[in-house]
Formats: sequence, C-alpha cells, structure tokens
Amino acid sequence: MSNSGNISRRHALKLAGAGLAGTAALATPAIASDASKVIRWKMVTSWPKNLPGPGVSAQRICDRIKTMSNGRLEVDLYSAGELVPAFEVFDAVAGGAAQMGHSAAFYWQGKVPASVFFTTVPYGLTPNEHSTWIEFGGGQELWDELYAPFNLKPFMGGNTAGTMAGWFKDPVTKLDDLQGLKIRIQGLGGEIMRRAGATPVTMPTSEMYSAMQSGVVDAIEFLGPASDGALGLQKIAKHYYGPGANKPNGTGEATVNLEEYNALPADLQMIVAEACRSEHAQALAEATWHNAVALANLQSKYDVQVLGFPADVTAELKRLSAVVMDEFVEEHEGTQKVFESYNKAKGTVSQWSDLSIRDYLIARDS
Repeated sequence: MSNSGNISRRHALKLAGAGLAGTAALATPAIASDASKVIRWKMVTSWPKNLPGPGVSAQRICDRIKTMSNGRLEVDLYSAGELVPAFEVFDAVAGGAAQMGHSAAFYWQGKVPASVFFTTVPYGLTPNEHSTWIEFGGGQELWDELYAPFNLKPFMGGNTAGTMAGWFKDPVTKLDDLQGLKIRIQGLGGEIMRRAGATPVTMPTSEMYSAMQSGVVDAIEFLGPASDGALGLQKIAKHYYGPGANKPNGTGEATVNLEEYNALPADLQMIVAEACRSEHAQALAEATWHNAVALANLQSKYDVQVLGFPADVTAELKRLSAVVMDEFVEEHEGTQKVFESYNKAKGTVSQWSDLSIRDYLIARDS
C-alpha cells in the first residue's frame, strides 16, 4: 500500500513536471521570437562612402551596433547623395526618412545657431577639452535640450582631431592676399574670413576637388592631412596652412530620431550610445596617428609646403573671431546658455591644459 502510494506520487510528480516543461516549451518560442526580432534602420551621412575620418566613423558605428546587439539592430549606411543630399541629414532624421544620421553639428548653424558649439568654434576647446565638456561639464544635457524640439537625440560619434587652416593655390604673405579670395569654409570661420576680405563658399565634400581644380574656389578648408589627402587636394594646391584656429576640434555628430530611440528597449538604447562613444574615442586616436603619417607623406611625396599665416594675418583673424563670436551670441536667441556653459568649461580646463599639454610639450622639445 505504502509502496504503491509512493509510485503514484512519483508518477504524479513526473506528470506535473512534464506539464510544466510543456508549458515552458510553449512559452519559450514567443520569448525567443521577441528577443531575436531584427530591427532595421537607415543611417544617412554628409560624407562620401568610407571617406577617411568621418566616413569611416559612420560605417564603424553601424558595424558596432549590429555586433553589440547580436544582430537585433542593423543599421544600413547611405553616403551623401544616395538617399538625401549631404546637408539634409538633420531634416531627414528629424522627419523619420532615416533613423540615424552622421554629420557635423555646425552644418545646422542656419537652423539651430547654437549647434556650432557641438562641433567647434574659433579659438575654442581642443578635442579632449570638448569631450570633457560634453561628458562632465553639462554639454550633453544642453545638446539634448537643443535638439529635442526637432525630434533628435545627438551623440558624439567620431572626431577628426585638430584641423588645418586650408589649402591655398597661392601663398598668403600678407593680409591683403585674402582680399577677394574664394575659400570653401564652414561654420563661423567663414564669417571671419568674409570680414577679412575673402569670399566664403559652402559646398559638400564631394564637390571640393572639382571646385578647386576648375577655379570656382581658390582655397579649401576641410579637416586634417589624412582626410584632405584622401580627397587628393595635394594634387591641385601646394600651400597648406595651419593650424586651423577657426576649427580646433572635429567632433562628429551622430543623430538618432528621438521617437525611434525611445521605442528601443533599454539595452539597445545603451548599445547605440556606447557604439557612438566608442567610435569617438577610436576615431580621435586614429586621426592623430593618420594625420601625423599623412602630413609627412604630403611633404615628402607631393612637395606640399606646410606653412603658418604671417603675423598680421593671424592677429587680424583672432581679433575678428572675438567680434564675430560676440555678435553671433547676441544676435541668436538660445545661444547664450550654451555659450556660457562652453566658456565656463574652457575656463575650468584651460589652466590644466596649459600645464599638462602646452608647457609639457615646450619642456619635451626644449
């Protein structure tokens, strides 16, 4: 009696276990199906495909997101002109034509004036200082606040490091040489050049070479030696001026449609954020290395002359930059708050930057 009771209980437990296992088996496919559902996004960019620097950064962000999400989120990249023109990335992502974009924030100066601070401004923060402001000085919060009305979530998504002042067909030996000079240049640097007597011209990256070659422009300001050299600018101009004080930083901007971002589960949101953050760090290190190698190559292989502006030109451009910045902030509502935060960050880090970088380099090279 006792034995048969045990057998019955064991039998009952087995049946119950089988029932639970069956229930779990029925539930598991639904859970797995949700977890393995592939979300497909589009990224539009302002760059030619795989352009060294920003073009490569855009592709690596897409690759990182796919790998880190184990394929749950895939982002297909479209270079400038494939889906939207180079300077329509902001609107395309805001409007939902694409879920992500990769560009430079100062391209949107006409639409969102304060956006310039999230790429670079003349005589502003260096790459490391800029990252510090974004991450620890309140910059990211201001960036989010600035873009939220446009249905966008911004991230740092690469960095081309410090820049050069540009390629010039003819040497700049005095301030008068800027009079009537047609130069492709972006951001507030264009207004500074205009006041110095030059004519700033805006055009996408893909048109720069032909514009210089055909005489549409006499000079081109873009990035640093690696990206500039990849475009072949050294073949049509030999006077390469630096440093690019009008653009001392090169933060790349990754934007995400805010509604699409908020609809993601928390882990995929984190993956998108960390893919951008990781690319920013890698790109900055990569740019520093490749710019150094490319600069030496441009000089040795193409006889490029690396030059600095004459003292009178440098002094006037710096004077004009202060005037332009003051007028810009006064003229555009909404820039004051960002400007004050940016300047506060510069004041906070500048003494340490002087001591740890500038004074160290002087000591190292003495």
